[in-house]
Amino acid sequence: MSGTIHGVGLGPGAQDLMSVRADRLIRQARHIAYFRKAGRPGHARRIVEGMLRPDAVEFAMEYPVTTEIPFSDPRYNACLAPFYADCAAHLHGLAMQGEDVVVLCEGDPFFYGSFMHLHSRLSARAPVQIVPGITGMSGAWTASGMPISWGDDVLTVLMATLSEEELVRRIRDTNALVVMKIGRNLAKLRRAVESAGRRDCAWLVEYATMADQRVTPLAQAEAVTGYFSILLIHGQGRRP
Repeated sequence: MSGTIHGVGLGPGAQDLMSVRADRLIRQARHIAYFRKAGRPGHARRIVEGMLRPDAVEFAMEYPVTTEIPFSDPRYNACLAPFYADCAAHLHGLAMQGEDVVVLCEGDPFFYGSFMHLHSRLSARAPVQIVPGITGMSGAWTASGMPISWGDDVLTVLMATLSEEELVRRIRDTNALVVMKIGRNLAKLRRAVESAGRRDCAWLVEYATMADQRVTPLAQAEAVTGYFSILLIHGQGRRP
């Protein structure tokens, strides 16, 4: 009998925002896997601190590269493709031994997460099940205290890694906006928001739902922002 590989969404960061199913799987799992940057404990692992059984076997999947190389550089995929293949091979080996594995996924496993790269390599080879999670952007607009969209508003989700020109075009063309993967791209994103004429309605949410959560108007935001930062522009559409 083959074991099952579970991609488990942890939600936006607060442990009590996990689903009941995610909580149960994590607490029962003998094999736990998660991504992290080399030399770091890993945010996914920090979220589940105190939940793992004493004999849990942990498999830390350390990225060979994160932000050191631009996404457009061919070396980026050249580094990551074999990394994901090796991780998938390890998980597949455990499953073929009849072991269930829980892969910890920040947010939702199928929403801009690293687990998708494992899923594409494993789904035809072993049983894979997904436990959805609350996305980081949902946690962000909840932290802002305002609905992200009304009536017929169009919501656009962008990555700040896009070119400045593309960001400007898409920001102008939408009613409500979420921008993720900001990091070192904050200065470029700020210029794009200003060029699109949306500066005064843009908010930066850092570490939504976590202990150090911060919500700041983009105009007042510092030059450098943390990895877990999301920019919001709230829609103002049709209402009764």
